[in-house]
Amino acid sequence: MFGGGDQKRTSEDSEISPQLPNNPRAMVISNSSAALDHAGQNSPHVFAGEDVQNGALSQQAESILIHSKKLQDDLQELGQKIKHHEDNVRYLATQKIKLEESILDMTATLEKYHKTSFSAIQNQDLDLTKSEQETLGNILKHEKSAAALLCMIKSQPESQASDHPLTKDVLGIVATLGKVDDDNLSRLLSEYLGLETMLAVVCKTYEGVKALEAYNKEGLINKSLGLHALAASIGRSLDDPFLVICLERLRPYPGEFIANDPQRRLDILKPRIISGETPPGFLGFAVNMINIDRTHLYYITKSGFGLRETLFYNLLSRLQVYRSREDMLKALPYIPDGAISLDGGMIRSPGIFRLGPPREDVKFPIGFESLSLPDKYLEIKNQIKETTWKKNRMVEDLHREQSYLDHAKVNYEMKKQEFVKFLAESSMYTAQVARASAPR
Repeated sequence: MFGGGDQKRTSEDSEISPQLPNNPRAMVISNSSAALDHAGQNSPHVFAGEDVQNGALSQQAESILIHSKKLQDDLQELGQKIKHHEDNVRYLATQKIKLEESILDMTATLEKYHKTSFSAIQNQDLDLTKSEQETLGNILKHEKSAAALLCMIKSQPESQASDHPLTKDVLGIVATLGKVDDDNLSRLLSEYLGLETMLAVVCKTYEGVKALEAYNKEGLINKSLGLHALAASIGRSLDDPFLVICLERLRPYPGEFIANDPQRRLDILKPRIISGETPPGFLGFAVNMINIDRTHLYYITKSGFGLRETLFYNLLSRLQVYRSREDMLKALPYIPDGAISLDGGMIRSPGIFRLGPPREDVKFPIGFESLSLPDKYLEIKNQIKETTWKKNRMVEDLHREQSYLDHAKVNYEMKKQEFVKFLAESSMYTAQVARASAPR
């Protein structure tokens, strides 16, 4: 490890952290050892006739080498302890963060159940139908929009919209393709996206997009084709401009999904403040607060991507949701893609704030996942309790391991100072031996 030691040890010792050989003073031992070796073995004639002095010098040289090796071994052992404790600290810190994220996710799920009673869940289907009808009614108010036209055709009992060449590729309207847990969140998300986006037509393929509207040679809309012709056939006009979203042309979410989540929510890295915790009041990402019908969860595009990782990820990205405007503003340094708060605060992007009262128009329907609440509720509560206990034990282990690491570093520094001092003293002795062994 330090110059004149065993060559087999050199490559191993160089991996020990901290590495003392980086200190130039550590190289002194090579000169010391070489000089002592020269004095004690290679030049026996220097002390011919002086057996007592020669024996004393040889004994002292051997003592220096033995003590030097012991100090090197001690430093190597301490270096190994430091590396061991550093590895343990890194591992425990990583496990602690994973447990905290798991607790946060389970708490967010549990909060859904606090917003409603178990008896209200029994009427879930009735409430959902009512909410869907309300959303549909608000869309139909925009009589000259493509969204209203498509919803009206789809809602007619005799309609064959799914077989119509113009609409068979249309998946739906943005406002009808997702549900949220409560009316407040629905209002906030619809306000964030804006009316034009909420009324956007969603197609699976680009061929479906091209079928909706045609143009003549002058580049003007040919109203005898596409949706304009369909509207005219039922005595309506399509005068409002409209957005069309093509799912197969969207760049999907590149990451993983949360394990064992029936809604296939996205496993997005949560914001972290300096302490490593999530910002106070952070509830999650808006893209994961959209509930999607099971028919749309697993396959939409030819590539096998669903609505969450295509449509809603492109619309909401990593939009963060906070409990209050105060929490959101305190977390500004950790909000790269916008945020909303449940009391009406909104940051569209860094530096752009939305002020004033919210407007209500077309919103997402209100809907909950179908769960057996009493069993699921108690199961999640027990999981939170168990995970919190594990996290607390992990924190204790982390603090204990950090104290071991600090103690090992202190011992290493003390031993290093002892070694440096020994090198200085032995180098003086080496010089004396060299002068004594020089020819006279």
